Amino acid sequence: MTSLNVIQPANGRSPIQPPLGGQSPEAFDYAALEAELKAYEQEQRSRLGIVQEKKEHWIDPNPQDFSKAQRAHTTLLIGGLTMAQDYLLAGALAGLGYRVVALQLADNEALRYGKEFGNRGQCNPTYFTVGNLIKTLDKLRAGGMTSQEIVDKYVFITAGACGPCRFGTYATEYRKALRDAGFDGFRVMLFQQQGGLRQGTGTDAGIDMNPKFFFAVLQAVLAGDLLNALGYRIRPYEVNQGETQQKLEECKKILHNTLKQRKSLTLGLLKCRRILSAIKVNRLQPKPKVSIIGEFWAMTTEGDGNYKLQNFLESEGAEVDIQLVSAWLLYNIWQVRYNTRRRMTLRGEDEGKQGLKGRSALKLLATMYVAELALRGSFKFFGSAAGLHNYVLPDMDEVATISHQFYDVHLRGGEGHMEVGKLILSAKKKKAHMVISVKPFGCMPSSGVSDGIQSLITARYPEAIFTAIETTGDGAVNVQSRVQMDLFKARQAAKKEYDELLQKTGLDQPAAERKLARRFLQRAIAYPKHLKGVAGTGATFLARWATAAG
Repeated sequence: MTSLNVIQPANGRSPIQPPLGGQSPEAFDYAALEAELKAYEQEQRSRLGIVQEKKEHWIDPNPQDFSKAQRAHTTLLIGGLTMAQDYLLAGALAGLGYRVVALQLADNEALRYGKEFGNRGQCNPTYFTVGNLIKTLDKLRAGGMTSQEIVDKYVFITAGACGPCRFGTYATEYRKALRDAGFDGFRVMLFQQQGGLRQGTGTDAGIDMNPKFFFAVLQAVLAGDLLNALGYRIRPYEVNQGETQQKLEECKKILHNTLKQRKSLTLGLLKCRRILSAIKVNRLQPKPKVSIIGEFWAMTTEGDGNYKLQNFLESEGAEVDIQLVSAWLLYNIWQVRYNTRRRMTLRGEDEGKQGLKGRSALKLLATMYVAELALRGSFKFFGSAAGLHNYVLPDMDEVATISHQFYDVHLRGGEGHMEVGKLILSAKKKKAHMVISVKPFGCMPSSGVSDGIQSLITARYPEAIFTAIETTGDGAVNVQSRVQMDLFKARQAAKKEYDELLQKTGLDQPAAERKLARRFLQRAIAYPKHLKGVAGTGATFLARWATAAG
């Protein structure tokens, strides 16, 4: 039999006896035992000189409130989406009576500010976005404003999030860096994915979160998505270099004024359609189509934060397929819908008739269903007005189903399972010749997927050309070199695909251009519906219309 060794107290007192001592559990005085243990602990602490200090937990104070009374003399600074959407959001909110300024695109100078005043070990989006704000405020101060005037007259609005990502601590990083840069008390407000607009822990009254506000934001986001999608479709095939970007800038101004003056967005988009339609293009070219996926900020930004990846790919002769913000909104709707259905099965563990105490699960599901219909319907309606034809937003149920066997959809953070699903669908349906996953160095959600799960996907689909790159703010040459190596293979695949389809038509290149010119080939907004098994735009034109044109 094993004996229990009891440590004898130094003062010679009797050791604590086994708890029950023959008594029944009901009769035993547990409170007395707890008190005796506590006294013994204090006695030993005193003997060893261990002083228990009072714990004071750190809190992130909310500097100030932004009230309605301050709205007239307070300027909202916004940023974080694409250049088009930031600019259009500024116009939309100005139309509601707010003073708004869209921050300039974050560059390497912003990165320097971020690293100077931010904590060590942060990811790229933190450094770039924090630094971009401080750079803006520093220029205001250099222009003659005092730090206190800036704190009193400006508010920054950014996105907030949760999950296994430093994105959830962005607001704290902003406030720390702002304090160290001399802007202590500057107000940073979070626009959460769920929960509305929050500053710290309270709901701010300076911004009316009413239907007009959400509709204005939705219009700006959709309009930005449409312009971006059209630009990436047209620019690689333009005959006159630089014409597309010039026309896009003209369209941005038209839509900005439309939203600011609260006029019809449809009419504004129709104007843009006429402007973009006039661009001369030649789509009978074997250009590789490259899809960019990955961490949201890294794949969305168009500046130094991802080494200007979109511009680099286009300069190398590729057509870039970007991920729209509208798809991210659909993903958030899907999350709420999926979570609600799962919680409805937890009646025993989760209080409430259907696992949602105080809420109606069916009403919530109906709300999400209507929200998805409204988003998809609005995108299709405004897209038709803008001339964005044959663009289909992803089916989130399909993405979840096809990726679940490789990456559990319950795992959240970043783009979750979407990155896996996008690569699989791209390979199975041949939506692109090459897929690039871009994320900040050390991004936990995206790196775990790209460096782990995607290797299994590429083993299952060896025809997929997949490149995972990480950004740090430097090392652009190394990243671009890696992209070029895989882009060479994508370029070969695109040419082979194009030549095979051209051969099937029985035409040579000049003859094909002459015959297909009558089939809307030279209209900039004309774009073929995706054909399964054909990725290239020029090849798709040949596959769909060459026979009819001949």
